Amino acid sequence: MTETRVPDRVFAPARQDAESAATNLSTPQTEHPAYSLAFQDMDFLLREDLRPVRFQLELLKTSLIMEEAHIGSTFVFYGSARIPEPAKAHALLEMASDEKSRRIAESLVAKSRWYDTARELAGLVSNFPRDAHGQRHFVVCSGGGPSIMEAANRGAADVHADSIGLNIVLPHEQAPNPYVTPSLSTQFHYFALRKMHFLLKARALAVFPGGFGTFDELFELLTLIQTGKIAPIPVLLYGREFWSRVVNFEALVEEGVVSERDLGIFTYVDTAAEGWAVVQRFYRERAGETGA
Repeated sequence: MTETRVPDRVFAPARQDAESAATNLSTPQTEHPAYSLAFQDMDFLLREDLRPVRFQLELLKTSLIMEEAHIGSTFVFYGSARIPEPAKAHALLEMASDEKSRRIAESLVAKSRWYDTARELAGLVSNFPRDAHGQRHFVVCSGGGPSIMEAANRGAADVHADSIGLNIVLPHEQAPNPYVTPSLSTQFHYFALRKMHFLLKARALAVFPGGFGTFDELFELLTLIQTGKIAPIPVLLYGREFWSRVVNFEALVEEGVVSERDLGIFTYVDTAAEGWAVVQRFYRERAGETGA
């Protein structure tokens, strides 16, 4: 007797209908935009009133990519897109033509060591083993761009590990750095959705010297932890001298606008080994508290 088999589906897949629609006869009706399948109609998808749908698509696409790549958690790197590796920083100094550009180049040379530190840290964390379910943890994740972001992805590539790049469309040209794993290189239109994806799977975060973008990402994270919207995770601030100079955290306490315990949300560190030790200690202590 032949076994009864219940079919998986009865409706044609969307891809099949899309291919069939492409072979339609050319008539005034089929040529009009109204006849296009909704999910193939770019003018429709880009309408102002379709923004909520675009939010959902931008959230869902990257989530599915992460899920299918078995990424259980990430180690996120924030930092300037203007701090080059040491050799390039010295080249900028040599090309400086006036006192102002020379001062800036000298500052970048001094900070270029963070490129090497980010690269080393990324290599360390990328060696973390998969769990019993095959999930990958502390997968390096950056904004996918140059400088500190490049250093993070490059450090993962140094140890033959995959890494994530969450790029974004900007008015000036920006391409993913060459060290991002192609299948984990995504692009966003909405800053808000990109920032959400930075933190959805983040279980540790390293923040290197940076400008407006780095500040934006850092302070959103600090606010989320401070207000209890997300559970605490290790937040490493690389370069006490830089951060103490550009942000007077202690003054915020003295002014009464943040509490002293809020300064415990982050930890100042200087080396890759020191930062990784902070993260490991955080999770060892957490396991001890929960009895895990």
